[in-house]
Amino acid sequence: MSLSATARIVAEADGRLPLLESGGPFAVRRTRATGTYTRVTVVGAMSAPLGGDRLAIEADVRPGAWLLVDSAAATVALPGRTTGAATYDVRITVGEGAVLRWLPEQLISAAGSDLRMRTTVELAAGARLVLREEQILGRHGEEPGTLTTRLTVRRAGRPLLDQELAYGPGAPGGWDGGAVLGGHRATGQLLVVEPEFADKPVEPRPLAENAVLTPLAGPAALVTAVAPDALRLRRTLDEALRELAPL
Repeated sequence: MSLSATARIVAEADGRLPLLESGGPFAVRRTRATGTYTRVTVVGAMSAPLGGDRLAIEADVRPGAWLLVDSAAATVALPGRTTGAATYDVRITVGEGAVLRWLPEQLISAAGSDLRMRTTVELAAGARLVLREEQILGRHGEEPGTLTTRLTVRRAGRPLLDQELAYGPGAPGGWDGGAVLGGHRATGQLLVVEPEFADKPVEPRPLAENAVLTPLAGPAALVTAVAPDALRLRRTLDEALRELAPL
């Protein structure tokens, strides 16, 4: 039997969390933070997403709020009793003068799974964002499932980034070729939206053997990376995070 559930987070400028609502496999908890951030950790309460599940997380970072969202463990997409794909939607709004660091653990696409994930972000003109996504294609020693991800970000109502990626047996041919993954099984990106980049945009350049930094009109910077495994992917993205958006 498939599951339909939504977790919700609302953060205010004074550090309050007027809405912290868990849903289905997502238990959202206020956790200890350092500095000016309010921190929320997403804890997996059950195995999910499974085939056919309809899951979502919504976050509203209101004007002036500083919010850090992370997770306690990786999310593992698994095959379910139904043959339909699972969906996982992340919907984020960041208000004027607000700051959001969205830093979940990896998404693992297990063999036989089929997941369609969509992340949609609406930013005010003066909002700041750090968003990390990491996809691990298959657990150790197994083939990946089918994974389709789409990231759409708008700033002040205008498109900033809209990209879709697909991997696994249900994806179009070539996803594992030299022009895409080149045989790697870990891939990810780090998006930093910073109003100061309007006057001082980052320079496009390679960051590691299989990572690149690209400036975006917006103003923003995007780091895209592939790696043989999750550990090396995280190291690459952490180095980029320390350079582009230190705490």
